[in-house]
This record gives sequence, C-alpha cells and structure tokens, in this order.
Amino acid sequence: MNICVNAIGPGVIQAEFTRPLTDNLELMRQRLALTPLRRIGRPEAVAALALLLAAPGGAFIRGQSIIVDGGTTISDGN
Repeated sequence: MNICVNAIGPGVIQAEFTRPLTDNLELMRQRLALTPLRRIGRPEAVAALALLLAAPGGAFIRGQSIIVDGGTTISDGN
C-alpha cells in the first residue's frame, strides 16, 4: 500500500492566528511556566518538520502524530 498519513500537532506558534493568545500577557506567563523550553514556537519549527515528513528522511515514518509544543504536553498533560 502506498498511503502515508502523519499529523503535526502544533502548540502555541508565533503567528497572526495566535495573536489573541500571545498578546495576552497573563495567559502567556502561565503557558510559558508550563512549557519546558519557556518560549512559544516559531513557524519554522513546524515547517521543518513538514519538510522532513515530505523528504526521503521521512519515508519510513507512518501513522504518527508529532506534537511540536516545546514540551508542554509532557509537563502538564494538555
């Protein structure tokens, strides 16, 4: 079978779409306290993962959901 399905699950990424979150200083203070990298993501991090999955290096990756959130999920379960 020649079907490839993977998913990228971004956390808070700096983008126009996330400005209501990133412009809220109190919300970001709380979120960053729960994020091991203590920063929000950059679009380039998500793009690089998408490129990996589309490139020969991702040819053997199948059926994965890859979370790009700076470690937030492992720290607070969200």
